[in-house]
Amino acid sequence: MKGKGSGMTLQDKGKRNETLEVRASPTQPHAANTFANQTPSREEIRLRAYEIYLDRGEVPGNELDDWLQAEGELESAALRKANGFSIKAKTQ
Repeated sequence: MKGKGSGMTLQDKGKRNETLEVRASPTQPHAANTFANQTPSREEIRLRAYEIYLDRGEVPGNELDDWLQAEGELESAALRKANGFSIKAKTQ
């Protein structure tokens, strides 16, 4: 096969030549609120993990658990937001 311009030439043992158009499908833009756009940053996770640490009474030794909890909470919230769900406090 040889590439020529926007097409390719296919030779079948010298019997025939075909030009195949190579078409790139246009990329579809993702929705503005995709999960990838809503993924929490390391700084957001760090701050939430610190809040969890403070809520636990500043007892050291659970840094990884705090981080994983913070990451899970923020990713769940981002996923809900990306899907159009939100939890709103009911005002009276």
